[in-house]
Amino acid sequence: MDKINMTKTEDRRGFFRIDDEVNLFYKKIDEKLVNEPHHVSDNILNSCSLSTALEMVSQESILLLHRLDKNLPDVAEYLRLIDRKIDLLAQAITMQGFQFKENDTRNVNMSATGIAFNCEEALKENDYLEIKILLVSCMTVIVTYGRVVYCKNSPSNDSQYPYFVGVNFINMKDEDREMLIKYVVKEQLQQIRDKKQVGNKA
Repeated sequence: MDKINMTKTEDRRGFFRIDDEVNLFYKKIDEKLVNEPHHVSDNILNSCSLSTALEMVSQESILLLHRLDKNLPDVAEYLRLIDRKIDLLAQAITMQGFQFKENDTRNVNMSATGIAFNCEEALKENDYLEIKILLVSCMTVIVTYGRVVYCKNSPSNDSQYPYFVGVNFINMKDEDREMLIKYVVKEQLQQIRDKKQVGNKA
């Protein structure tokens, strides 16, 4: 794919943005670490991508389950229960590796290419971050790098988070990016439906 087509693809991905509430942890790192492709522990990345990988397998199994529904509905239902157990175990393993707390929850504006979030400290443009995001609704953790593109006073006048920071993602794993794209699109469509329902009731 040439550079022009890649830019167009990134623009389309960036178009899908949502306001959301996620659990988020970050720390500042040296730029040199960002350029080392395996600086973040492979074990950590594999754990974070566990839910992503399971989701991909689940998507592949949907057609098979539909076929079983016709001929062996009891077997299909049993396999769905097994699938649910595996999901719960994956969530438990992921959460053990990252002890997120309720006060890590932040309001964010997010796309597949970047995130803006309420922040307790003033970060500088071009600061580099290691970022861990827990998507609460699907209990998926994403670990990536980011570069600060702006930091300004928070419009909400929140004393806990007086700053609002915008970050572009860097070196995100392809699997996690695809998961994030699906998540953002799904949430955006749901928010559009919710707005329509509110408008129809008004």
